Amino acid sequence: MARKSAAGPASDPELLILSSLAEGPKHGYAIMLDISAFSGIELGAGTLYSAITRLVENGWMAPEEARGRQRPYRLTVRGHQHLREQLERMRQLATVGIRRLRTA
Repeated sequence: MARKSAAGPASDPELLILSSLAEGPKHGYAIMLDISAFSGIELGAGTLYSAITRLVENGWMAPEEARGRQRPYRLTVRGHQHLREQLERMRQLATVGIRRLRTA
């Protein structure tokens, strides 16, 4: 069974990366810094680039032309739609969970 993060679904590397790119194109290190700034989660380089590979393969993000040694990535239309759907599911789950906690 896969190990789950103590931070829960909000720590999913793929959702964090897509959320970072929703603001605009970034290269890998800038994605890592942004994720750390908005979530407090530190992604290692191996985790980051493995997730980037999967996201590119799924068509949810795409590389842009390299700028020197840095290759920026951008969110695709499909990636934008996927991110919106996943965040909406998380919002719905949080709404139900919070409501049930209040009535317990």
